[in-house]
Amino acid sequence: MDDTALETSDHGFAAAAGQLQDLVIDSNDVSSFLSELCEFSAKSFSASMGREVVCAVTLHRHRRLNTAAWSSPDARRFDEIQHGFGEGPCLHAMETQTTVLVRDTRADPLWPDYCQAMAALGQLSVLGVPLALDEGATAALNIFASVPDAFDPATITSAELFASQAQRALRLAVRIGVRQQLADDLRAAMESRTTIDLAAGIIMGQNRCSQNEAMAILTRASSGRNMKLRDVAAGLVSSLDGAPVATHFDS
Repeated sequence: MDDTALETSDHGFAAAAGQLQDLVIDSNDVSSFLSELCEFSAKSFSASMGREVVCAVTLHRHRRLNTAAWSSPDARRFDEIQHGFGEGPCLHAMETQTTVLVRDTRADPLWPDYCQAMAALGQLSVLGVPLALDEGATAALNIFASVPDAFDPATITSAELFASQAQRALRLAVRIGVRQQLADDLRAAMESRTTIDLAAGIIMGQNRCSQNEAMAILTRASSGRNMKLRDVAAGLVSSLDGAPVATHFDS
């Protein structure tokens, strides 16, 4: 991963877009992409701002709110504090789809309890940048700094431009993840069906019965043993030679 600082130039953000797309390609799933995104964001903004910052991503999906990824354990801790209060700049950024800045947590009047907790941990500036996702899901990239007024207008603009690239990459990662899950589900269904068909064939040979009769026997065994039909079928197939059931499909 290239640790070069983000720049406000078109070239800098074109490079960032390419790096984010590479993260999607190299990541195994959405969770790992988000983790890489947080690490990449923290390194990039730390370099461009000349001071260390940490980043986290808050995700709201299916009525569930959680810290989905973080650049360090501290970043996770900082992000989850506002979940406990039920309010804060990052949650507000998600709700309003606008960038939210806390210049100094020691003096900000909007979320006094949250800001007091953050100041006690030495985090004096917070920037929340929304990430719009598909199907009603929302997220925010949250950047934490240990000095007041850490985020000047140029840095905020950079964060917003970076977030616009990040949300496109995140949408791609989510879509790839959904399609991969569908493919995995289909593969599992095919393997399950094959195991059941093998077991039905064994029953047909042993009992000289039809396929429908063999399936009825399997179904009764499944109900009687309170086991899934596939598990009953796998047990029958493996009982022939003691080996686990293996089904084969081209990937």
